[in-house]
Amino acid sequence: QVELVESGGGLVQAGGSLRLSCAAAGRTFTSNMVVAWFRQAPGQERELVAVISIGGAIPSYSDSVKGRFTISRDNSMIAVYLQMNSLKPGDTAVYYCAAREALSSTFQYWGQGTQVTVSS
Repeated sequence: QVELVESGGGLVQAGGSLRLSCAAAGRTFTSNMVVAWFRQAPGQERELVAVISIGGAIPSYSDSVKGRFTISRDNSMIAVYLQMNSLKPGDTAVYYCAAREALSSTFQYWGQGTQVTVSS
């Protein structure tokens, strides 16, 4: 079992930046894990924003955030980050960290979510 803890959400003006953090409580991520950030705005479906393989594969992004958001992990594999720049009101959502084992087709582990609000 992996407990994920997110932090770093908040209120920011359009054009601003935030960095979200996701840690695996009491342990590190392992090299065979894949970690992603999802978001869900009120009344909308959950959207996959960015994905990274802890083992080192090239990250991928949704078209809506490509060029503005960067997903990364620290070398100690303690945390995964989502750096969000040039934020827009349309980025307002609850952001969730999720993780899966590399051989799993679904994300088995989820954080509690952190609110990001971008004002115009």
